[in-house]
Amino acid sequence: MLGAADPQDAAVKDPSDWATGDEPITAAQTSYLDTLAREAGEQLPADMTKAEASQHIDRLQSETGRGDAD
Repeated sequence: MLGAADPQDAAVKDPSDWATGDEPITAAQTSYLDTLAREAGEQLPADMTKAEASQHIDRLQSETGRGDAD
């Protein structure tokens, strides 16, 4: 297990550390972010990176209650 307390924790990587984090947002991220932003009453920029989109998704999931229940 290489020292990880939970195998799921070992698979989670900070978006700022992603090798592809600087690439443009994916179509799937755009679609999901549109839904989350609409529910949260927010508008987000269309020209974000994959990493930025992931961070917005995490934040908006918490705000809208769509995130995983811990």
